[in-house]
Amino acid sequence: MTRIALKSLRARWTSLTGAFVALTLGVALTAAMTLGLAGVPALPPGEDAVVLYAVLGTASGVTTFVSAFVVASTYAYAVAQRRRELGLLRLAGATSAQVRRTVLTEALLVGAAASAAGCLTGRAGAPRLAAELVAAGMAPPGFTAGTASWPLYAAFATGLLVALGGVAVAARRAGRTGPLDALREADVDTGVMTAGRWVWAVGLLLTAAAVVATALATDPGRLLARKTYTTQPMLLISACALLTPVLTPPLLRLLAWLPARLTRWTGRLARESAATGLRRTGAVAAPVLVSVALAGSLAGALQTVSAARAAEARAQSAADYVITPGGRGTGRGLPDALRAVPGLVVSPTAGTRLSVVEPDGAVVATEARTADPAALAVVSRLPVLAGSVAALDDDGVVLPEEWPQHTVGQRVPVVRPDGSRTTLRVAAVLRDGLGDNGLYVTARNAPGAVVDRIDVRLLPGADRAGTEARLRAEARAHGATVATRDGWLAAAYPADNRTARLRSALVLGLALIYTGIALANTLVMATADRRRELAVLRLTGATRGQVVALVTAESLLVVLAGAVLGCAVAGLTLAGMHGALLVLGVGAPVPLPWGTVGAVTAAAAVITVPCAALSTAWALRGRPVAAVAR
Repeated sequence: MTRIALKSLRARWTSLTGAFVALTLGVALTAAMTLGLAGVPALPPGEDAVVLYAVLGTASGVTTFVSAFVVASTYAYAVAQRRRELGLLRLAGATSAQVRRTVLTEALLVGAAASAAGCLTGRAGAPRLAAELVAAGMAPPGFTAGTASWPLYAAFATGLLVALGGVAVAARRAGRTGPLDALREADVDTGVMTAGRWVWAVGLLLTAAAVVATALATDPGRLLARKTYTTQPMLLISACALLTPVLTPPLLRLLAWLPARLTRWTGRLARESAATGLRRTGAVAAPVLVSVALAGSLAGALQTVSAARAAEARAQSAADYVITPGGRGTGRGLPDALRAVPGLVVSPTAGTRLSVVEPDGAVVATEARTADPAALAVVSRLPVLAGSVAALDDDGVVLPEEWPQHTVGQRVPVVRPDGSRTTLRVAAVLRDGLGDNGLYVTARNAPGAVVDRIDVRLLPGADRAGTEARLRAEARAHGATVATRDGWLAAAYPADNRTARLRSALVLGLALIYTGIALANTLVMATADRRRELAVLRLTGATRGQVVALVTAESLLVVLAGAVLGCAVAGLTLAGMHGALLVLGVGAPVPLPWGTVGAVTAAAAVITVPCAALSTAWALRGRPVAAVAR
């Protein structure tokens, strides 16, 4: 069967070009990013290393998923195209197992060649990737890719697993091809939704629902974490792709309702052709579905988290002004100077780091802030569940409910920044928020902490203009910056976070590249397989231009259907995040990233029109009678 597989590859290499290119690109990117990850341990521990692990790990995971998705979609359609060829093999005496081995051998050969090419490309491109990350500010100066060999072995193995895993279902379907399929002439797809496909689709939907329900019941903040909103859409995308034979026919009829009435026959023919060729429709819609779903989910999630953090910070602040000292030690006397100004409540706080000793003995380091309890109670609206912030003293601590010891009055063992140990009484418990509701202690329990923020509130009846003038004068004298609460919130919680935007652009760029490859390859494959159908249209009186316009319109209709399904996946992801915000008590809107979704859909349409038109024109280059006679 190996010789048959080799001959099949030589005869049908064009149909697998897209899978080969996508897999080569996926292995190259995986190798480059894994080499980048191998270089991260050389950096000093800190925020830079954490960001790089997050960026490269997320991009590598998305690359693997999308490449597997593209390979599986391409092979599924290629096997459906070859049902007559596979039926002839069965008619000639090949067993189902031999047919399966033939398809798997083809995938193994393509996967090995693509993985080898991808490893060479990734090794050459890793230094360039590291340089681009440094230039974009996502890596510190001096960061370089690793030189170890294991990332290349891992990338090669990943490529083989993606190739074989992506084609496994298609190979099983090929093994079920019967000898009588060699005589099949009908172009209408039947029996697409098998029992196994239903089981997998429903199982993935139930898994996605269980993930959301479990998170809402136990840890709502998990749905707002980067790992969750990056990976959760993958479950829904896979389920939606499996259900395309069920979802697309009514959706196509809805989308084509107006075009069918505005045109004489093009709209109706495009609608019916797309609705009856379900495998072709699914293969074209799949890359659009994955790119729109990822784009909408990631862009919407980033906007949602940014808006939620800003809304939470706004709700918790009752200050009129926020003062930021200019440098370490420069504002040391500023709090006392401000307290001397009549009509002000001054709340200086300092960032520090405490370690809480959990009941099992584990020591967990966490961010904390020092505060004056009386002033903090005036300038803030912390979400207190139990106790009182004003009860905080040198023997107390305010902590969020996520900590195991969160009963008011309970003693909590802690390790101070200087390494000394003590036990503090729980004075108040805060509701869990988006991860910013940390610990509060007095300055005595954080030796060496330097004030980095001063919240100021005007008392009722104070002379606003005069008091503000004195406040700004004192701040200038101590080298500090004064901002209104709204101005400080806009600077501290920007709606457009550059690092998050660059991460999103990296992931979405990869998805769009794969979309272009898969879409172009599938359109060429589909049009070449429809040569006889298009020739019949020519013989019935349609001109060459009308046939080209029909196929292009049908392809655009399918792209639009894939975009709608992608929007549905993104909407479900964002709905889960909105539910988490409601449980957490954060009243933030969930933005809908129409601009991003529209741009991705437009890019898919721009790729579709020339590919569909040119491949159709190429298929019509001969005489219609000769094409029908084949």
